[in-house]
Parts: sequence; C-alpha cells; structure tokens
Amino acid sequence: MKLFYQILYYFQKRGFEVCRRIAERLGIRARVVRTSFIYLTFVTLGFGFALYLFVAFWLRIKDLVHTKRTSVFDL
Repeated sequence: MKLFYQILYYFQKRGFEVCRRIAERLGIRARVVRTSFIYLTFVTLGFGFALYLFVAFWLRIKDLVHTKRTSVFDL
C-alpha cells in the first residue's frame, strides 16, 4: 500500500507542477487552471454521451421511416 501512495504522490506533485506553470504563464491562479481541467473533463465526457444519444435517436428515426420490404406484395 505504501508503494501506491508513493506513486500517487509522485503524479500529484508532477500534475500540480504542470498546472502551476501554466498558471504562471497565463498570469492566473493555479486553482483556476485545475478546476477548469476538471470542468473540461466533464464537458468532453458529456459531449460524447450526448453524441451517442443523438446518433441512436437518428438511427431509430431512420429505421422507422425507411423500412425494408422483401417484395412488392408486402405493401
């Protein structure tokens, strides 16, 4: 378990260092950069799910409008 916490600490330290350097470059607080990364993660995941629902809805409508008929006598 100690190894897990060492690895976690290493990535947190390096990740916060990246956010701090970006914040220094832009002239804003590091906390703003971290929260914006979190919000962007939720937005991109939400966009993918919304796109999936839209495509599923579109395919359902297409299947309802355009039905395959095996022969002329199925009218």
